[in-house]
Amino acid sequence: MDEKEIIVITAIAVPVTLVVILIVLFSVFTRRKNRLLQEQEEAKKAYDRELAESQIEIREQTLRNISWELHDNIGQLMTLAKIQAQMSIENPELMPEVCETIGMGIKELRALSKLINPEALKSLSLEEAVSMEIERFNRLKFIAANLEIRGNVEFVEVNTQIILFRILQEFFSNTIKHSKASSLNVVLDYSDELLHIKAEDDGVGFEAENEFMGIGLTNMKTRAKLINSTLDISSIKDKGTSLSLKYSFV
Repeated sequence: MDEKEIIVITAIAVPVTLVVILIVLFSVFTRRKNRLLQEQEEAKKAYDRELAESQIEIREQTLRNISWELHDNIGQLMTLAKIQAQMSIENPELMPEVCETIGMGIKELRALSKLINPEALKSLSLEEAVSMEIERFNRLKFIAANLEIRGNVEFVEVNTQIILFRILQEFFSNTIKHSKASSLNVVLDYSDELLHIKAEDDGVGFEAENEFMGIGLTNMKTRAKLINSTLDISSIKDKGTSLSLKYSFV
């Protein structure tokens, strides 16, 4: 093979090789791009699914709360008012007690009316929604609950607030139903880059994470991950359980 043939072959081979390399690189890039788009689509579907489930669970919990309060709380108050009213016919001095009981019933109905309107629930901020839960716990004497808001409240996207509230609601549910706690403290701590949510009860606690799995820890961690948050649940037997969730604004 003479020098001219080598030059010709080289002249042909180099462009062909470059074209092949470009095709391979383009193919790799396309596959990676398609995989990334697929992962993003799957992540969006997972987020939308968890958001929808959170909204449904919040509505269901709200309806359970309304049902309980109407039956066991307001119903009892109205029954008591009826009995007192009947007794006051012969004992007029009991009338102030009747008025007081009816007044308590009206107060409870007004508080309950905030939960009945679903549009009102949608418009609540995270602070307002958590505050209403804390007020309900104290009003019904479930537990001595306290909410503290630190720093300047920063904007949190509405859907993210829904997921954050549902995570807290899961923790509250465990505290009220299972922990046998006498107190619950919640802190929403805002800084320029971070919202740090802390919740702590003084209940019986649990020894192993597995004991908490059946009451929502898996869902809580999954939802925290979807909004790029870190969630830690810790507990000491007979000392209490605490939640620490960090949501970054950046």
